Amino acid sequence: MNNPKDRNTILGYDMAWNEPGGGNRDPWSGGGRDQGPPDLEEVIRKLSDKFSALLGGRRGGGGGSSGSGGGSSSSGFAGIGLVVGAMAVIGWLIASIYIVDEGTRGVVLRFGRYLETTMPGPHLRIFPIDRVEIVNVEQRRFREVGYRSGGGGGGNRQPALRSVPKEALMLTQDENIVDVRLAVQYQINDPRSYLFNVFDPESVLVQVVESATRETIGKSTMDFVLTEGRSDIVANIKSLSQRILDNYPPGPLQLAGTLETKKKPDPAVDDGKDKKPPISANSGKGIGLQIITVVLQDAQPPEEVQDAFADAIKAREDEQRLKNEAEAYANEIIPRARGQAARRLQEAAAYKEQVIAQAQGEASRFAQLLGAYTKAPEVTRERLYLETVEAVLARTSKVLVDTRGTNNLLYLPLDRLFRPVEPVSGASVGTTATPAAEALPPTGQSPSSDGSAAATRLRDLNRSREVR
Repeated sequence: MNNPKDRNTILGYDMAWNEPGGGNRDPWSGGGRDQGPPDLEEVIRKLSDKFSALLGGRRGGGGGSSGSGGGSSSSGFAGIGLVVGAMAVIGWLIASIYIVDEGTRGVVLRFGRYLETTMPGPHLRIFPIDRVEIVNVEQRRFREVGYRSGGGGGGNRQPALRSVPKEALMLTQDENIVDVRLAVQYQINDPRSYLFNVFDPESVLVQVVESATRETIGKSTMDFVLTEGRSDIVANIKSLSQRILDNYPPGPLQLAGTLETKKKPDPAVDDGKDKKPPISANSGKGIGLQIITVVLQDAQPPEEVQDAFADAIKAREDEQRLKNEAEAYANEIIPRARGQAARRLQEAAAYKEQVIAQAQGEASRFAQLLGAYTKAPEVTRERLYLETVEAVLARTSKVLVDTRGTNNLLYLPLDRLFRPVEPVSGASVGTTATPAAEALPPTGQSPSSDGSAAATRLRDLNRSREVR
């Protein structure tokens, strides 16, 4: 390596300064300062030799001729080709491997045509003829029908809502107009149909939900939409929209193919070769969307008639309130009246039984008295008289005055005269002595003097009246 000749030929060729007339000098020795820059071909040749040495293609001999230099150049280019090929294979493998994340699906296209749908995990494709579209199937998306939410202009940090009358205004069954606003939450359930059946699935979803809403509202009255029918309307809109989405035609390509098949061929030239099957990117139906929820954000009359409609609603509420109050009053008064009627009926029945029993008792007593009167008329008559007087006098206040007295001053106990007398039961009449009368004795005489004489005179007077 210390020999200048070997140093100049270490790369397998003679340097320019080794040629005849060069003085056997290298550029660093100072003698070659008059020479120009190295040739580009020589630089490329050096690089080729270095790659050949790395790959084991270095030539064995130290000296070389022009023939050996040509063989070394060929082996260098072969080494470069191997390196480039290895790097290309590694790059192709890297480009062919793809990973599908959790919650997504990979739709593989080969030459632009659907091949398969891959699940989460690592997969291999043929690059560059295969292309993979990653679709998120777990993300819940949101679309608005009848309104659009803007930035923060609605106050209280809520987004401002902008009405879309073209979508919101709908006709009811009773020929009224309502402003309906819906929010639809959905997700992708079929990536293949979502990518290939329609151009813009979200726009189709909005149009389908709007159509289903118009059909449902058109079969309902305005009162039903604004009051108790919200839950039923939402359920009908969701089911009808999902049914339409599941049976939606795959797109304009199939429509064009279907129109072609409906052409009537010319019988003169029809050989059975002109019939073409429908062209479709996907043999299935639907657009690959699943509706999760439908929320009826608002349903109200148009802004122009809201005041009049509010008055009508208030009148209807007042009517319902008065009906409820009337029903409550009826529920309160009717049972009370029925209770009073039942009580009076029971009292009448009891009075009836009492009168009947009393009449029967009187009749039985009279029959018994008749028998006793037949046997002893005087005694029976006397007893009847005494019992009658006792019954009459027991219910009145009485004052007995002795007119034969010499006292001119008459004393009347007014407090006792106006005192109510307690009624005496029939059982006590004739058995218990009741102080029903009070005699006023004359002055100087005891209250009991002439009491028996007065009673005798009163009894005689009553008897004389009976005889008359």
